[in-house]
Amino acid sequence: MTTPPTPPPGCPAHGSGRRIPLDTPEFAADPHAYYRYMRQFGPTTPVTIAPGVDATLVTDYSAALDLLQNPSVFRKDSRRWRALSEGMISPDSPVLPLLAYRPNCMFTDGAEHLRLRQAITESFARVSNSRLSRIVNQAAQFLINQFSARGSADLLRDYSQQLPLYVFNELFGCPAEIGDRVLFGIAGMFDGINAEQASQVLLQAVGELVALKRARPGEDITSYLMQHPAQLTDEELAHTLVLLLGAGGEPEGNLICNGFYTMLTNEEYARNGQFDKALDDTLWRNAPMFNYAPHYPVVDADVAGDPVRAGDLVLVSFGAANAALADQGADTRGHLAWSAGPHACPSKEPARLIALTGMEALFNALPDVELAVPADSLVWRPGPFNRALASLPVRFAAVTPRPAAQPQPTPAARNDQAHLPGAPQPAASSSTDGKPGRWSGFMRWLTGQ
Repeated sequence: MTTPPTPPPGCPAHGSGRRIPLDTPEFAADPHAYYRYMRQFGPTTPVTIAPGVDATLVTDYSAALDLLQNPSVFRKDSRRWRALSEGMISPDSPVLPLLAYRPNCMFTDGAEHLRLRQAITESFARVSNSRLSRIVNQAAQFLINQFSARGSADLLRDYSQQLPLYVFNELFGCPAEIGDRVLFGIAGMFDGINAEQASQVLLQAVGELVALKRARPGEDITSYLMQHPAQLTDEELAHTLVLLLGAGGEPEGNLICNGFYTMLTNEEYARNGQFDKALDDTLWRNAPMFNYAPHYPVVDADVAGDPVRAGDLVLVSFGAANAALADQGADTRGHLAWSAGPHACPSKEPARLIALTGMEALFNALPDVELAVPADSLVWRPGPFNRALASLPVRFAAVTPRPAAQPQPTPAARNDQAHLPGAPQPAASSSTDGKPGRWSGFMRWLTGQ
């Protein structure tokens, strides 16, 4: 006699037919227990991702891969989302800024998607690995200098969350007063706190950046996007920047933090400095985007035999799919953390280089760093999409802050420190206490002001 599957603690779905919520502390504490439970019932599971927002979650590896590689049936344009078009989704839903249509490559299909995606990949290709490494190391040293003399830090908030934002803001030639609002907007969108307002702040900030770069292009990705033969409109540019800065912010920061978690909880990785292997392990077991890749069937269809209706929101659980493959003893390099098919991450290589360089810089500066609390006491933040720690407290032997190396900001960063005459002026600072924002502080350090 087969024993019925046991639901994880706090799971409300057992025996009730109810959807499983992905935005609860219980799910965040042990998502893999939920994934094991879900997979026993088939390749998909009905879930909720926020109050009043339902979705179908694909939890099987093969089914996920088939969906991601089938753009003729499963499209990315969220204007096909039936519940949204019928007014069933609240306009202030915390998940809407990450799901609502934007004219960029994430939410387009076919030739339009290819045009917008090529602009991204070919613009990033103009940034050399040596230049990117230099920018990462400059930002890393700035951040490490802020806490190295204390002998303790929260590697999430003091380092991992901030590092990629500084890096991407310099890569995109973003002046300080715009960069502060970029950081504010990205944080609010992913935290789901005043997400609609945060999305507007971010969009306004990148709109000003577009106007600035139209007037004075530089050696930066914003300018490269403008110069690309795809001829992006200002609206497409702004929403492409929202996509890139958003993906290069919260998910990249969580990748770095989760990478530290892997290193600090696996003695072999830390002892042997196996950063590449630790990063692959992280992408396999604790990918920063655990459940995402929104798709919408153009017709009534099925996912590995499970029916879905045209216009349903269908999400891919990278976390569940990777775990399913792990049960078969597969190589961790087969993970889906970068997605797959035509919408696989267009900036995978820069993202990986940023994470690896940031991790190595921290361990090189603080070689005896270790967890300051037991690993099983760490808390994972609730949220339907992210796999993200609430904090990562560490301790180490206090180190005197290193003198800053002679800064060599890119021409874009150097030339754009002040608005041009007639350029759009920034809105009020996102800082609520009137103090300069984090990006302003970094730019002052970088330029020696």
